[in-house]
Amino acid sequence: MDNLDNLPSASVEEIPEGARVLDVREDEEWEAGHIEGAQHIPLRQLPERYGEVPVDEDVYVICRSGGRSLKATAYLQQYGFDPINVLGGMGAWMDAEKPMVSETGETPNVR
Repeated sequence: MDNLDNLPSASVEEIPEGARVLDVREDEEWEAGHIEGAQHIPLRQLPERYGEVPVDEDVYVICRSGGRSLKATAYLQQYGFDPINVLGGMGAWMDAEKPMVSETGETPNVR
């Protein structure tokens, strides 16, 4: 993970419809608001659970602001995955007024 600047990245506007999204935020962040259909594996669990991520398709990795997803993107790339770091994370997603769902029954938000 010596040069994180060379990792593939995309803005929230560049994520294609129906793309595979991996959310690496903590449980309470996920529950407050996330992208419908996204896969949830907290960053700290990625070393044990990376086998759950599909190897044969692009995976857009997202967190709150972009730091954890950058680490997850670097980690997954080492193991032959095709991860793409989402710039600005869920904060940018919310700012772009893209749809979100929550697990709490409340209006989705980003924590």
